[in-house]
Amino acid sequence: MKCPYCDKPDSKVLDSRLTEDGSCVRRRRECSQCGERFTTYERVDQAPLVVIKKDGRRQPFDSLKLFNGLLRACEKTQLTRENLTELAQNVEKEIRDKREREVTTLEIGELVMTKLKDLDRVAYLRFASVYREFKDLYNFQEELERLQED
Repeated sequence: MKCPYCDKPDSKVLDSRLTEDGSCVRRRRECSQCGERFTTYERVDQAPLVVIKKDGRRQPFDSLKLFNGLLRACEKTQLTRENLTELAQNVEKEIRDKREREVTTLEIGELVMTKLKDLDRVAYLRFASVYREFKDLYNFQEELERLQED
């Protein structure tokens, strides 16, 4: 591993351990040339996931975009940032576990709504109103009635 301080290519690993979530290996290194210590993270390089938009456009999956959408839908609810981070990670994991290289926004939205419904029904309704593009109060009322039936 190249040293970030002196750019020399040799360093030795002093310590290795898994990160808290187990998704990465954290390595503490020391440069054999200048003696500086630094940390690296090693993780599996996942195949790119492509999202197919409603209009047919394709773009790379962006977990930050998913998280920000959840953040907006869950403003002023009892859900914490940690809840939303975990939810976004679970959605991404579930999508990647299917081993498909492409996923539609429809699939992502339905998966998010399923998970939100169990966590917070107000957040679910807010997300559904944007995701399903409610045009008027009637659409909102229909969804509310479906939610009450469950």
